[in-house]
Amino acid sequence: METVLNFLKQTGFVLIGDDPRVLIMMLISFVLMYLAIKKQFEPLLLLPISFGMLLTNLPGANLYHTEFFANGTIAWESWHDFGLIDILYLGVKLGIYPSLIFMGVGAMTDFGPLIANPKSLLLGAAAQLGIFITYIGASSLLGFAPNEAASIGIIGGADGPTAIYVTTKLAPDLLGPIAVAAYSYMALVPVIQPPIMNALTTKKERQISMKQLRPVSKVEKIVFPIVVTIFVSLLVPAAAPLVGMLMLGNLMKESGVTERLTKTASNELMNIVTIFLGVSVGATATAEVFLSWRTIGIIVMGVVAFGFGTAGGVLLAKFMNLFLKEKINPLIGSAGVSAVPMAARVSNVQGQKAKPGNFLLMHAMGPNVAGVIGSAIAAGVLMALFG
Repeated sequence: METVLNFLKQTGFVLIGDDPRVLIMMLISFVLMYLAIKKQFEPLLLLPISFGMLLTNLPGANLYHTEFFANGTIAWESWHDFGLIDILYLGVKLGIYPSLIFMGVGAMTDFGPLIANPKSLLLGAAAQLGIFITYIGASSLLGFAPNEAASIGIIGGADGPTAIYVTTKLAPDLLGPIAVAAYSYMALVPVIQPPIMNALTTKKERQISMKQLRPVSKVEKIVFPIVVTIFVSLLVPAAAPLVGMLMLGNLMKESGVTERLTKTASNELMNIVTIFLGVSVGATATAEVFLSWRTIGIIVMGVVAFGFGTAGGVLLAKFMNLFLKEKINPLIGSAGVSAVPMAARVSNVQGQKAKPGNFLLMHAMGPNVAGVIGSAIAAGVLMALFG
């Protein structure tokens, strides 16, 4: 009987009584699973994140230990007590997974529209406005520490791997809420952006047609990732891991001589890393961290970040039109947030609603891919300032 009682005391059903909040966290994980499966909100990452959240909140499972990663360090001396997700989380903590995902993104990205229309680089930069506005709001209005405010602000870049990378460096305790907010809002881009775009533009502006982009040579596409890597790495050294891997993937694609590597980087490797990244990031969403007013603040500021990012690109396009002979449709400015290619598709849809047959997709892809570079540079700046 004593043996049976000892066994029962070690079951998760009994351990729930030590911290009933885990039931709330399990319920939240179910909601996120529903959004990923039924509503298809970024399912490739939200589903692993939600399941990782479920695993970490199962009492007694001991898959992830927050104490091993406290204060921004790794308790290597306790390696023999590491759980499964502790080991997987090392790839997040050391910045391996986000960099590898950037390589896969680069292998799937065509920078041709950006090269053909360099002005779109400015629109991608303007869309990073949401990052810095949110940083100011989170630090001055909500009382977050500068490093935490910087991690919250990066949500405005609409780039999940970048948000994860910055947060692991600056505020690892907030990784769970920030990752959930970032990927949830990325899925809501078609809902969040159109009202802002329509409010800031007139119907006449939304009807602007743009000329077809010039063809981009293979030499230009090969030289571009090399030049960007050198320039950005010298300008913001902290951004080198993300930008370097992004451009490596793109160089492999455009060179035409590494088809097998390009295929692996953009498919098999990226899929494997996505699973590991999602599960380990979700595991950081413990009840102690997630169930707090700070999490609500992060979710609210995430919307602010997306809103100002969208507005920044649109408003700069309107300002540029004051000086340009060939006008830019301001709708493509909203694609400067780096949710590729979703934000570009939203710009195209809104353009066709204003003027059927007005195809803006390729024009919007310029600011869209510029936003990927811009968010990585912004991440480097924030890490240099607060790291």
